Order: sequence, then C-alpha cells, then structure tokens
Amino acid sequence: MGFGEAISHNLSNMTNFNGRAGRPEFWWWVLAIWILNLLISLLTGGLTGSSNSFLWAIGWIISIVLTLATIAVGCRRLHDTGKSGWLQLLWLIPCVGWIVMIVLWAQPGTPGDNQYGPAPA
Repeated sequence: MGFGEAISHNLSNMTNFNGRAGRPEFWWWVLAIWILNLLISLLTGGLTGSSNSFLWAIGWIISIVLTLATIAVGCRRLHDTGKSGWLQLLWLIPCVGWIVMIVLWAQPGTPGDNQYGPAPA
C-alpha cells in the first residue's frame, strides 16, 4: 500500500475499529499526520507564536478528527499483530508508553487469518 492509498483508506475508515491494518498502511498514515500537523502549525502561527484565533480553532478541529482516525488505524494495526486495540491506553503511561506502542506497532502481523479477521491486502 502506497502513501496516497493509505491516506485514502484511513480517511474512509476513520471510525472503523474492526479488522486489520498492515505496517505500510499504518506508517504511511503516521507520516502524513506528522506532515499535516507541521503544516497546520505553520498556517495557524503555532510555530511563530502569532496565532489567529479562527485558524487556531480550525486547526484544533482538524487535529481532533485526525486523532480519531489515528486511534482507529492504531487499533487495526494492533489487531494485525493479534493484540487488542485497548493496548493503546499504554500511551497514558508517561515516557514509557509511547516507546512500548512503537514497538508493538512495528511488529510483523500474524500471517493468515486471526481472531480479528483476514490478513490485510
């Protein structure tokens, strides 16, 4: 799955917490979110300190919507490794949680079908 296909697929499955997501789908999405967050910060003045309140509010709305999509694809990525999506709550553990999550997301998926569905295409 390429960059554009991953973005399109994740935007259309923004609230889908079922199924599985392969590593390319997940990591292309993460890259797109990082780039988009940088652009939003530049446009809203978040990096320069001079913020426009209207643009700031629009930026926050976009970020909230994309956070939901990121949680959904993270859940599907964990499903691909045979783990529960609830493990994303590890993010709440300061300093250690995000390291554990990166390790879990980087693991290869289980080959063939698992309890969460067929292998991602």
